Amino acid sequence: MAFAMRVNYVDVVCDDSLKNIFVNGKKMGCQFNIRLSYYRGHFLSVIDEVGVKIDGEEIPQEDIRFCLRDKEFGISEMHDLVSEWWGILEEATIKVFRNGGFAPGEHDIDMKLMFHSPYMPISDTEYMPIDGCGSKKLTLADF
Repeated sequence: MAFAMRVNYVDVVCDDSLKNIFVNGKKMGCQFNIRLSYYRGHFLSVIDEVGVKIDGEEIPQEDIRFCLRDKEFGISEMHDLVSEWWGILEEATIKVFRNGGFAPGEHDIDMKLMFHSPYMPISDTEYMPIDGCGSKKLTLADF
Protein backbone atom coordinates (compact mmCIF):
# COMPACT_ATOMS: atom_id res chain seq x y z
CA MET A 1 0.00 0.00 0.00
CA ALA A 2 1.41 3.39 -0.98
CA PHE A 3 -0.34 5.63 1.53
CA ALA A 4 -1.07 5.76 5.23
CA MET A 5 -2.89 8.22 7.43
CA ARG A 6 -0.67 10.03 9.94
CA VAL A 7 -2.01 11.72 13.07
CA ASN A 8 0.52 13.32 15.45
CA TYR A 9 -1.15 13.78 18.82
CA VAL A 10 1.81 12.84 21.03
CA ASP A 11 5.43 11.80 20.61
CA VAL A 12 5.43 8.05 20.03
CA VAL A 13 8.72 7.42 21.86
CA CYS A 14 8.43 8.69 25.45
CA ASP A 15 11.05 11.01 26.94
CA ASP A 16 13.48 9.69 29.56
CA SER A 17 12.22 6.10 29.28
CA LEU A 18 15.32 4.23 28.02
CA LYS A 19 16.57 1.73 30.63
CA ASN A 20 18.73 -1.37 30.77
CA ILE A 21 17.24 -4.83 31.12
CA PHE A 22 19.05 -7.10 33.56
CA VAL A 23 18.61 -10.87 33.78
CA ASN A 24 20.36 -12.59 36.68
CA GLY A 25 22.51 -9.49 37.16
CA LYS A 26 23.69 -9.35 33.53
CA LYS A 27 22.78 -6.67 30.98
CA MET A 28 20.55 -8.32 28.40
CA GLY A 29 19.12 -5.38 26.48
CA CYS A 30 17.11 -2.24 26.95
CA GLN A 31 13.55 -1.03 27.13
CA PHE A 32 11.70 2.18 26.36
CA ASN A 33 8.12 3.38 26.46
CA ILE A 34 5.86 4.34 23.58
CA ARG A 35 2.42 5.92 23.23
CA LEU A 36 -0.23 5.48 20.60
CA SER A 37 -0.29 8.72 18.60
CA TYR A 38 -3.92 8.54 17.59
CA TYR A 39 -7.23 9.97 18.76
CA ARG A 40 -8.53 6.70 20.16
CA GLY A 41 -7.27 3.43 21.55
CA HIS A 42 -7.16 0.16 19.63
CA PHE A 43 -6.98 -3.56 20.18
CA LEU A 44 -3.47 -4.90 19.70
CA SER A 45 -4.75 -7.15 16.89
CA VAL A 46 -4.95 -4.14 14.53
CA ILE A 47 -1.18 -3.60 14.75
CA ASP A 48 0.25 -4.75 11.44
CA GLU A 49 3.97 -3.95 11.82
CA VAL A 50 6.30 -3.39 14.74
CA GLY A 51 9.96 -2.67 14.21
CA VAL A 52 12.80 -1.11 16.15
CA LYS A 53 16.09 0.39 15.02
CA ILE A 54 18.66 1.48 17.56
CA ASP A 55 21.41 3.69 16.16
CA GLY A 56 20.35 2.62 12.66
CA GLU A 57 20.62 -1.10 13.42
CA GLU A 58 17.47 -3.09 12.69
CA ILE A 59 16.54 -5.28 15.67
CA PRO A 60 15.34 -8.80 14.73
CA GLN A 61 11.62 -9.35 15.43
CA GLU A 62 12.35 -12.29 17.74
CA ASP A 63 14.39 -9.96 19.99
CA ILE A 64 11.53 -7.48 20.52
CA ARG A 65 8.72 -7.75 23.07
CA PHE A 66 5.64 -5.53 23.37
CA CYS A 67 4.52 -5.05 26.99
CA LEU A 68 1.26 -3.60 28.21
CA ARG A 69 -0.15 -3.73 31.76
CA ASP A 70 2.37 -6.32 33.00
CA LYS A 71 1.74 -8.61 30.01
CA GLU A 72 4.52 -9.36 27.53
CA PHE A 73 3.92 -10.36 23.92
CA GLY A 74 6.12 -11.40 21.02
CA ILE A 75 5.65 -9.44 17.81
CA SER A 76 4.36 -12.53 15.98
CA GLU A 77 1.50 -12.75 18.53
CA MET A 78 0.12 -9.24 17.91
CA HIS A 79 -2.39 -10.24 15.22
CA ASP A 80 -4.15 -12.63 17.61
CA LEU A 81 -4.56 -10.20 20.53
CA VAL A 82 -8.19 -9.33 19.82
CA SER A 83 -9.10 -8.66 23.46
CA GLU A 84 -6.01 -6.66 24.53
CA TRP A 85 -6.93 -2.96 24.46
CA TRP A 86 -4.29 -0.20 24.26
CA GLY A 87 -5.77 3.05 25.53
CA ILE A 88 -4.56 6.41 24.26
CA LEU A 89 -3.31 7.49 27.68
CA GLU A 90 -1.38 4.26 28.35
CA GLU A 91 2.32 3.83 27.78
CA ALA A 92 3.43 0.49 26.40
CA THR A 93 6.97 -0.79 26.94
CA ILE A 94 9.14 -2.09 24.14
CA LYS A 95 11.83 -4.52 25.30
CA VAL A 96 14.82 -5.16 23.07
CA PHE A 97 16.98 -8.14 24.00
CA ARG A 98 20.67 -8.24 23.12
CA ASN A 99 23.32 -10.24 24.91
CA GLY A 100 25.53 -7.71 26.74
CA GLY A 101 23.00 -4.91 26.33
CA PHE A 102 23.75 -1.51 24.85
CA ALA A 103 26.47 1.00 25.69
CA PRO A 104 25.58 3.85 28.05
CA GLY A 105 24.98 7.24 26.46
CA GLU A 106 22.75 8.65 23.72
CA HIS A 107 20.98 6.35 21.29
CA ASP A 108 18.75 7.06 18.29
CA ILE A 109 15.52 5.10 18.76
CA ASP A 110 13.38 4.55 15.66
CA MET A 111 10.02 2.90 16.32
CA LYS A 112 8.00 1.51 13.44
CA LEU A 113 4.36 1.05 14.37
CA MET A 114 1.85 0.55 11.58
CA PHE A 115 -1.73 -0.38 12.32
CA HIS A 116 -5.09 -0.20 10.59
CA SER A 117 -8.37 1.37 11.52
CA PRO A 118 -11.02 -1.38 11.66
CA TYR A 119 -13.82 1.12 11.12
CA MET A 120 -12.35 2.79 7.99
CA PRO A 121 -12.62 0.32 5.10
CA ILE A 122 -10.91 1.37 1.87
CA SER A 123 -11.95 -1.76 -0.05
CA ASP A 124 -13.75 -5.02 0.62
CA THR A 125 -10.60 -6.52 2.15
CA GLU A 126 -8.47 -3.57 3.33
CA TYR A 127 -8.72 -0.92 6.01
CA MET A 128 -7.09 2.49 6.33
CA PRO A 129 -3.43 2.07 7.30
CA ILE A 130 -2.25 4.34 10.11
CA ASP A 131 1.38 5.44 10.50
CA GLY A 132 2.13 5.44 14.22
CA CYS A 133 5.93 5.57 13.83
CA GLY A 134 8.24 7.80 15.84
CA SER A 135 11.88 8.57 16.55
CA LYS A 136 13.77 10.15 19.40
CA LYS A 137 17.26 10.40 20.83
CA LEU A 138 17.28 8.95 24.36
CA THR A 139 20.04 8.55 26.94
CA LEU A 140 20.83 5.17 28.49
CA ALA A 141 22.36 5.26 31.96
CA ASP A 142 25.03 2.75 32.98
CA PHE A 143 22.89 1.05 35.64
